Amino acid sequence: MVESKHQWKAWLYLSPCLILLLVFTVWPIINTVRMAFLEDYSGLKAAGGQVFSFGFGNFTKVIQYKKFLSCLKNTVLLCVITVPISTFLALLIAVCLNSIKALQKVLQTIFFLPYVTNSIAIGMVFAAMFNMVGSFYGTENELIVTAGIINNVIEFFGGHAINWINYGSSYAANMTVMVVYIVWNALPFKILVLLGGLQGINRQYYDAARVDGTSRRRIFSRITVPLLSPMLAYVVITGFIGGFKEYTSIVGIFGEGMGPADDAGRLNTMVGFIYDALATNSQGRASAAALILFAIILVVTLINMQVSKKKVHY
Repeated sequence: MVESKHQWKAWLYLSPCLILLLVFTVWPIINTVRMAFLEDYSGLKAAGGQVFSFGFGNFTKVIQYKKFLSCLKNTVLLCVITVPISTFLALLIAVCLNSIKALQKVLQTIFFLPYVTNSIAIGMVFAAMFNMVGSFYGTENELIVTAGIINNVIEFFGGHAINWINYGSSYAANMTVMVVYIVWNALPFKILVLLGGLQGINRQYYDAARVDGTSRRRIFSRITVPLLSPMLAYVVITGFIGGFKEYTSIVGIFGEGMGPADDAGRLNTMVGFIYDALATNSQGRASAAALILFAIILVVTLINMQVSKKKVHY
């Protein structure tokens, strides 16, 4: 513990970090709360000297906005679907990786690569995989449609090509593409965390279970999952937090339209809603939406933590 007469040195060394934290983290949060409660706040109007009254009008406008419920539904759906699937798959892959000795480090690196790759770039690759491209050929200008990589695989196994993301595609097809991409993109971090937890489990539990003739399924459900429950709770909570902030993945696949050409904004999320408000210089409405999103994430996190108290074994 630092003696009281030397504490000023500690504060001096910490001051650059604290100043940056205050300027770029604490003040933006305070300013967001302030703008959210200023009626129809706009940066341009404020620069012009306009005074804004205190009230809850921004929150009312956000909730009454016709596409608010659509953005909220998309966000909740993506969270509810992708978090359980990605967590379950990450657990299975982590268990398999932990059982493999040869090339384990190489496989860990391969699985971790998506985590260090730009999300927009990955989204563009997925868009190309699910895309259907049409071109005009011949003297009669005949339209020839190229099904794309994913549809080629489907047709190879006897299926029919599906319009995943192009003009006229269905909402279910769009959501399927997003779920596949988000799950794939979420796996590396979860695998890394769960694999670290698995490697920290005492091998004596498994040795004792094998001596008693316990099946692998029972070992997994009665030993691995309970002892790994703190890590599972962590990846679930962080997964929901990240899921509610989903935005870049949709932009990577559908572009700024956040949906197919005939229905722009179909897959817009809460974060996209905030960016749209900022684009129209409606900082008050954007701040109110950000606080609503924060409240939703806080409630979901508290529920997860409450559930984890009963299910997690430390």
